[in-house]
Amino acid sequence: MSDTKRILLVCGMGMSSGFLATSARKAAKKAGKDYKIEARSETEAIQFLPSIDGLLVGPHYASKMEKFRKEAKPLNVPVELIPDEIYGALDGKRLIQLISENLLEEN
Repeated sequence: MSDTKRILLVCGMGMSSGFLATSARKAAKKAGKDYKIEARSETEAIQFLPSIDGLLVGPHYASKMEKFRKEAKPLNVPVELIPDEIYGALDGKRLIQLISENLLEEN
């Protein structure tokens, strides 16, 4: 059994989060983290919940956080909002920190 953590990023069409996911994959590899990070559109995200370990939501979906958390709760999938400064800068390194410290609570 693999210890790979599957993380899903959600944004409108999966475009900008796709760039952030690529940046985060590189940063995870550098940090020695076994994360599989993918980006999907909002409409696709819900169907992926049973197969992921964490959900990160783009800042423009802050108003939908309650909906995402409600959908994820029965599956014990943690949900976090990606801060504007990480999302806007496509900062993969800081996203990996967010995943480790807030989403998966690995210390």
